[in-house]
Amino acid sequence: QVQLVESGGGLVQPGGSLRLSCAASGFAFSEYFMAWYRQAQGKERELVAQINPLGDEKYYADFVKGRFSISRTDDFDEVYLDMDSLRSEDSATYYCFLVGTNYWGRGTQVVVSS
Repeated sequence: QVQLVESGGGLVQPGGSLRLSCAASGFAFSEYFMAWYRQAQGKERELVAQINPLGDEKYYADFVKGRFSISRTDDFDEVYLDMDSLRSEDSATYYCFLVGTNYWGRGTQVVVSS
């Protein structure tokens, strides 16, 4: 059974940093693209970043490019999102996604506020 479990969300100050983790199980992790999406209150869910199976090709949305970094490790079947220079508009629930499927994590909430 496919499971994606996010963690690491919380309250951070503008300009601060946070690391989100997604623990994956129940599928061949090393064969799939993985992605992070986010959804703010009252807004559409949007793609933040994605990473290929080998972890050497990455995509970032323009609004996070240069501030966020996606990575993965086959050692633990985990994908990460390192977030720097956080802004209030980054506040959202962040979701881990198994690309090409309908499998999502349940999300972890990030609040950027002073």
